Amino acid sequence: MKFLMANLAVSVFLLLALVSQSHGSKTDYRSRNEVALFIFGDSFLDAGNNNYINTTTLDQANFWPYGETYFKFPTGRFSDGRLVSDFIAEYANLPLVPPFLQPGITQYHNGVNFASGGAGALVETFQGSVIPLKTQARNFKKVTGWLRHKLGSEKAKTLLSNAVYMFSIGSNDYLSPVLTHSDVLNSYSHSEYVGMVVGNLTSIIKEIYKKGARKFAFMTLPPLGCLPGTRIKGNGSCLQELSSFASLHDQALSMVLSQLEKQLMGFKFSLYDVNADLTQMIHHPFKYGLKEGKSACCGSGPFRGEYSCGGKRGKEYFELCEKPNEHLFWDSYHPTESAYKQLAARMWDEYGKLPLIQPYLVIYNLVIINILMEQTLHQQELVFLSKPIKDLY
Repeated sequence: MKFLMANLAVSVFLLLALVSQSHGSKTDYRSRNEVALFIFGDSFLDAGNNNYINTTTLDQANFWPYGETYFKFPTGRFSDGRLVSDFIAEYANLPLVPPFLQPGITQYHNGVNFASGGAGALVETFQGSVIPLKTQARNFKKVTGWLRHKLGSEKAKTLLSNAVYMFSIGSNDYLSPVLTHSDVLNSYSHSEYVGMVVGNLTSIIKEIYKKGARKFAFMTLPPLGCLPGTRIKGNGSCLQELSSFASLHDQALSMVLSQLEKQLMGFKFSLYDVNADLTQMIHHPFKYGLKEGKSACCGSGPFRGEYSCGGKRGKEYFELCEKPNEHLFWDSYHPTESAYKQLAARMWDEYGKLPLIQPYLVIYNLVIINILMEQTLHQQELVFLSKPIKDLY
């Protein structure tokens, strides 16, 4: 399935990188016109928010061996190291974006991470154990209030409109009822249930838009039926029901985002097909410098698909591979740092020239608009495009 994508995340970060290079230190540029990264979603992006809520170890990753590769200690990230959002921040010359609930945060100029492992677009998904997307949006509202108080209305408005809003959400809305054999799926057809999930997500997008957000970066769902934790439910094969849900969700999300771009003034988005990339990595791991694409590094049972990594989830015994960087999956449901790095590079490299990222011309429009804004502050000549500005409109 092909998605039409406006790769806004890349264009904004490209602008940041180029302006920083052209004007010396990034501190000088950022003090004039900051670009922030606000992160929403589930365990693919959770940098540690679940460390600070009353939940169980099923929805936490703040114990060994999580975090062992890069941080050398568990941070709450559901991987052996960094996540996609961490690498995107690095590529954009931003510091690691901290979790919203982390004690001691004193400013939000660079953005903040609201994501929560286990969260879904539906409030009912793992209700009471995670921070649902609706609550994440409420926390974002608190941050916008802080920014207005500290920066003033106009500067806060500029920061929020220039910022990038990254989302990875929806997986748990389908994993939860399928793996627990919930009766909820008896009440709806697959398309009706997907409509509920995407409908809730759409409402949250509009809510965040009303608070000043304009540039959104989304990821499709991963191949849910082919994760180690779901493969064991299919006797070694991909679980077709989950694969079907992921496909329906991604199609619906693509259509909704295109509609929002027409309906909401200034709304721009990117939709990265992580499903396609992960599927390729599962079937052709050697092509991506990996040796294992189906079995997890940490866990137990077939494919190490039992969710026992760390021995704190009801089962003490688990296996741990020697070289996580040779595996696509870290545990039953989450990729390794090595895999996340490759996914982030696919989102970033060559500024959208890769086959799975097809940018609109709007990338160039946004760069030009932001350059014109910057020219009031900087008198140095910036040459980003050889094409005349008048030809871009």
